[in-house]
Amino acid sequence: MPKDVLALGRALVKELGLDPGEDTLSRWMAHYIAELIKDAETASVEDRPEKLAKCADAILALWKHRHQLPNGNRPFEDLGPILRALKSLDPSDKTPRYFRAVRNAVDESEESPETRKWLELADALDYSAKLLISYCLTQASHTALDSSRDWVALAEAAGLDDGLDFTVLRIIYDENKLMQSNPEAKQRKQLEDRVKRLDDFKARAEALASNLRKLLMQSQIDAVDSKDHRKK
Repeated sequence: MPKDVLALGRALVKELGLDPGEDTLSRWMAHYIAELIKDAETASVEDRPEKLAKCADAILALWKHRHQLPNGNRPFEDLGPILRALKSLDPSDKTPRYFRAVRNAVDESEESPETRKWLELADALDYSAKLLISYCLTQASHTALDSSRDWVALAEAAGLDDGLDFTVLRIIYDENKLMQSNPEAKQRKQLEDRVKRLDDFKARAEALASNLRKLLMQSQIDAVDSKDHRKK
């Protein structure tokens, strides 16, 4: 494990940068980690275990606070806004996004058939909206995925891939894989289910738009009739 952690440490040192700049703290952290790595690698056989452990502890502590590193030096920084937005948009998560509190508070045994019908419709529309937004954000992440894959590989090798950012990154990777050509049987089933839900969403949205157009048209007719009545 120390060698895998050292590789992560080298990447952090490179990201923080050793060249002079305005961020003194970043330079200090980079120098400190770099010196610990050098000491561990050049230590005698007797001293190496202790120095490797000290070096690994420092690297792990720095990685734990990766989200507090200065702007421009954070792993996954390019994906930051997308990661935050995708946190609650996992298509495999059945929890409603917009009507969560209402649906959790409702006792289904007390629902009338009419109420249940409309609440089920709200859930279906909620899922479809979540799916559409998730797709858009996943597509927006393409340009930032390449650099993130390097960090993911380093963290996985060091056994440090259990954070929220990794959970969301897996969602992005799974969604990208799902959208690739020649999907497998399981992926085809997922796609078919999504197509069905989106077709239903489209039909209901068109029905609502039609009703709203009729309402607007009727209001215009009523306004004209009212105006004519006042003239008489």
